[in-house]
Amino acid sequence: MPDNKIRLQKYLSESGVCSRRKAEELIAAGKVKINGHPAEIGAKVDPKSDIVTVSGKKVSGKEKPIYIMLHKPRGYITTLSDERGRKCVTELLSGIKERVYPIGRLDRDSEGLLLLTNDGEFANLMMHPKHHIPKTYRVTVRPDISDKQIHQLSVGIPIEGRMTAPADVRLIEKTEGRAVAEIVLYEGRNREIRKMCEALELEVARLKRTAVGSLKLGMLPTGKWRELTPDEVERLASLAEKEDKTKNKNR
Repeated sequence: MPDNKIRLQKYLSESGVCSRRKAEELIAAGKVKINGHPAEIGAKVDPKSDIVTVSGKKVSGKEKPIYIMLHKPRGYITTLSDERGRKCVTELLSGIKERVYPIGRLDRDSEGLLLLTNDGEFANLMMHPKHHIPKTYRVTVRPDISDKQIHQLSVGIPIEGRMTAPADVRLIEKTEGRAVAEIVLYEGRNREIRKMCEALELEVARLKRTAVGSLKLGMLPTGKWRELTPDEVERLASLAEKEDKTKNKNR
């Protein structure tokens, strides 16, 4: 008889519950059960016969994939729910029947382009460090920024014992008491730009993600969302695969 079983993390991801990484956290926390028994990381399930629950709720199986671009406002956190009652980005997604989750993060004080999906494979492709998907930010700093600081941001800064990857940095404008720069990152460390600026004694007054790969935020209003076109999804996936192949070739 054919083996219809798949890894539990993959099943949860394909069912739109969460990413594979988050699935491991839920399993380790004892929130996932298979046929009423606590699951273990690495377990396999048969989608046709096994009953999987997460926090007591039955997982219904694979959903229609959906890909969302949201213009995240400041003041929202990129989680599905929050124990402290803070506003979550999913509150802005009225009209979406599918359960989607954020791809990566934008911290509470940041704004701009945020991707959400229920496609775990696509989410993993976008988030995995080896793919180096470029993300573009418009950053307003105070009181000013020097050529030396721009160079330091470009070549890398030691943060928490490890150098940041080289970035593309371009000065957009300067006025009295503030400067605006465009920064393109090729890695996804937590609060990376804020930590880089803090290391250079620059105050970040505003941080906005304007693009992920070739996908641009454009004129999408703050707090609004739209579905990605099939072509946009394909281009993002192709970019991730291209960046991975380029890295392997240069080793």
